[in-house]
Amino acid sequence: MLSTAALWTRQNLSRLFVFVLTFLTCIPSASWAADAPTINSGDTAWMLTATALVLLMTIPGLAVFYGGMVRKHNVLATVMQSFTTACLVAVLWVIAGYSLAFANGNAYIGNLSRVLLMGMDMNAPFVLGAGTPDAVQMTIPESLYMMFQMTFAIITPALIAGAFCDRIKFSAMLVFMGLWSLVVYAPIAHWVWHPQGFLAAAGVLDFAGGTVVHINAGVAGLIAAIFIGKRVTLEETYAPHNPAYSVVGASLLWVGWFGFNAGSAGAANGRAAMAMTVTMIAAAMAALAWMAVEWKFKGKPSVLGTITGAVAGLVAITPASGFVDATGALIIGALGGAVCFLSANTIKESFKLDDSLDCFGVHGVGGMLGAILTGVFAKASISGVASQAGAIDGHPWQIVTQLEGMAFTIGWCAVATYIILLIVDNTIGLRVPEQVEREGLDFNLHGERLQR
Repeated sequence: MLSTAALWTRQNLSRLFVFVLTFLTCIPSASWAADAPTINSGDTAWMLTATALVLLMTIPGLAVFYGGMVRKHNVLATVMQSFTTACLVAVLWVIAGYSLAFANGNAYIGNLSRVLLMGMDMNAPFVLGAGTPDAVQMTIPESLYMMFQMTFAIITPALIAGAFCDRIKFSAMLVFMGLWSLVVYAPIAHWVWHPQGFLAAAGVLDFAGGTVVHINAGVAGLIAAIFIGKRVTLEETYAPHNPAYSVVGASLLWVGWFGFNAGSAGAANGRAAMAMTVTMIAAAMAALAWMAVEWKFKGKPSVLGTITGAVAGLVAITPASGFVDATGALIIGALGGAVCFLSANTIKESFKLDDSLDCFGVHGVGGMLGAILTGVFAKASISGVASQAGAIDGHPWQIVTQLEGMAFTIGWCAVATYIILLIVDNTIGLRVPEQVEREGLDFNLHGERLQR
């Protein structure tokens, strides 16, 4: 038999063991090992909303914005360009575009591991560039990231249509948009936004698409406008059919741009909130700046000018939106509105360029200006990364890095766009016959027309 002391010791050791076991089971697992990343419902809800907002920018935003600025006989053809581009690019993005842009590959292009979205896990948080040294852990499913990026891939070629509306065949437009999205957009998106991309590795800053979207679309629009040539001279002018439509379209673009910029944070966090704040500031400042300069030079502030100024400010702030504070946004907005007014009103006149709806003058020039000013006003305190800072924060060489990113983007876009246009023109032809152009595209290409 056990002695009284031994029995007491055994009983208390048993109680101590039970106590320790109970205590350990109450300690959160995070105290012993880091929790595995999980999908965050708040981030997912925000990114679902942001994705819808960015799609809203193209249909109906851009469609109505462009549609209000063309003559009556081309309104339906113009809105059709935006709508069908959205449909076409969405399908191509799922088939191959997303894989080429955001699957792991090399410094220049992704691989084909995500063709038709193969291998996508909808129940696990997405890791962009999984297995690479600079992989980015997210808290949303990959299907949502794919959808968010699809809306960017949609609006970029749709912007180009503003350079050549009124005179391009519908069939040629579809072929051009499809080829351009795969050959030009997808590689540049990989260069800038994938951790493996050589421009991302070089430190090029483009938070939401100043380089990937706006410089890309603007340069393509410039090449297309030059290649296709000027519109025929008509007895009536090319005055906008309904500027009120364009005001509605610009307003939808402005609202949708919050998803464009704030959504690029990839989460519902402070950086997203700041990106939304500077987006609002820059757009408002740019509208006032364009209005003031136009008032000075032309004697009156126009409605179309003011709303175009707001769009110019949105373009200019896009690459900087996740890197700058309110002061930077005010300066970027003011310069964006003023510089884009001058570019839209002097480039066409000086070079006899028929960029119908100022695709290059607003998106090309505004995107370049924004990229450079990102290198000036980026702050580490906003980005949260010490290396993501500009001249104002002690990193003047960031301006050079931004210029390098612009140079590679402009070079590839210009050459590839020209080759695509050449191929389309020598196969099915780019331009409608002169008589069709004079009569208008709506009835001749689509069998429909406005009734008033």
